[in-house]
Amino acid sequence: MPLNPEHRSGLITQCLSTVRERLSEAAIRYAREPATVRLLAVSKQHSAELIAAAAQAGQRDFGESYLQEALPKIQACKPLGLTWHFIGQVQGNKTRAIAEHFDWVHTVDRDRSAQRLNDQRPDPANPLQVCIQVKLAPEETKGGVDPAQVLPLAQLIITLPRLTLRGLMCIPPPSQLPEHQRRYFAQLATLQKQLNHQLAPSGVHLDTLSMGMSGDYEAAIAEGSTMVRIGTAIFGERR
Repeated sequence: MPLNPEHRSGLITQCLSTVRERLSEAAIRYAREPATVRLLAVSKQHSAELIAAAAQAGQRDFGESYLQEALPKIQACKPLGLTWHFIGQVQGNKTRAIAEHFDWVHTVDRDRSAQRLNDQRPDPANPLQVCIQVKLAPEETKGGVDPAQVLPLAQLIITLPRLTLRGLMCIPPPSQLPEHQRRYFAQLATLQKQLNHQLAPSGVHLDTLSMGMSGDYEAAIAEGSTMVRIGTAIFGERR
């Protein structure tokens, strides 16, 4: 029997509380302030009603991967004043809608995408906050720029007035071993430190490491993640 809306809302509130508690515990375990870890609720394949329930429980940041699915939900939830993050692959024919409707893009991995997002960002809107997606292992199904190409892409992005470069993002190969998980996250954190040093003469300092999901968030937090992407633990299984 399907749950009634009130019951589902209550479950989401409870799940959000549990996730936040676990993130806080992980941060403390690794000598970090819990407030330095931001929760991004991955709402792809979940309804606007569930997003509104999470918003009512205090969640402000929501991540979507599929543009056509996301746009109606963004419109329906517009009165709630939420922050929307695009976390899917950026396709050339989708950049205008992404630039117009999202606040963040975590998956910029090529010059052309960055340029199009900048050119198509509406003038009245605040600059689009972006992360460069880095490919840390040769996986054909995942996007991302090679680590050696991060600096040239970052140097381009910081010249684009409608974009603000915030940091780096990765989706490492799946592993159940914490030492394997941490190795990739440590690599991204080191890359960001190097990048901050290289960009320092430009007055740019990156403050965001978008890394960690339900199965590896603790390892990500241990290595400095500032934004963790979690979906199923909040909303339940996708439809």
